[in-house]
Amino acid sequence: MRSPLYHPDRSEISLDRVLHALSDPIRRDIARVMFLEGSRSCGQLVYPIAKSTLSHHLKVLRESGVMHTEVRGTTRIITLRRDDLDARFPGLLDSTQITSPAPEAEPAGAGAASA
Repeated sequence: MRSPLYHPDRSEISLDRVLHALSDPIRRDIARVMFLEGSRSCGQLVYPIAKSTLSHHLKVLRESGVMHTEVRGTTRIITLRRDDLDARFPGLLDSTQITSPAPEAEPAGAGAASA
């Protein structure tokens, strides 16, 4: 049996780690998709990158406290930890353009790697 996935408690979420996680355009777009569309399975996220790279991005988001990952059999459901982030850092998601795309941004999942 696999060990449980690490998720920091709300009080352990660090601004530095969250900002690092959101500094990557693909990770920021994943967070925006979660904000706009709600929880998703890993298979529903389509980016022009290798699966191992997507897994790495999801791990960075999870370990920073931006996302929560729930294992359901062979599926992993990813959810934005909006309540925790808003409680720790009010306005952060708005200021990092998670709640709305940047004016020059393309739609979710389309060309995010080139930004």
